[in-house]
Amino acid sequence: MTTSEDQAGVSRADVLRLGLTAAAVTGGTLLTAGTAGAQEAQGEHPNVRLIKEYYSVYAEGNPAKLRRFFSSDIKWTIPGHHPLAGTKQGVDEVLAFFRELAKAGFRAEPIFLAADGEWVVDLHRGWSTQPAGLDILWALAFRVRNRKIVEAVNFAGDQHAADQYFWKTCRLAPLPGRLG
Repeated sequence: MTTSEDQAGVSRADVLRLGLTAAAVTGGTLLTAGTAGAQEAQGEHPNVRLIKEYYSVYAEGNPAKLRRFFSSDIKWTIPGHHPLAGTKQGVDEVLAFFRELAKAGFRAEPIFLAADGEWVVDLHRGWSTQPAGLDILWALAFRVRNRKIVEAVNFAGDQHAADQYFWKTCRLAPLPGRLG
């Protein structure tokens, strides 16, 4: 029995390193971040364009600039068992999360984006630079209404590595100040 990796001759590491898309690997037809010209010719979904804009602004490293993408009642869920895990509610909590990612020099490189109705699915490489140490595949499910992100749910490709990294780099405030 052969795996799809054996059949395609491309490993997950190759996909991450080269920024290949699933369509490039399998010969399929997918909406991907790497085929922007082809998508526009086919009428790219407006929510895919919005998430591409979001990632472009995110790459600037200024979390405050992300505010324009979020609805006032946004919910952003970060999985895991670490100091940043949980559901952030409202723009201020979500931006606080992004400020912590900025301290770690977090970067994201979109690999795949697809939309259906209000939902956008995103697959990206996410890595830390300050300190380096986390470099994994992430998936996000974004729900978009009226050109604003109203909900996002993160899925880590290696949750154990993410938990370990964030416990190492994100310190909790001492008690009793940590408690509401």
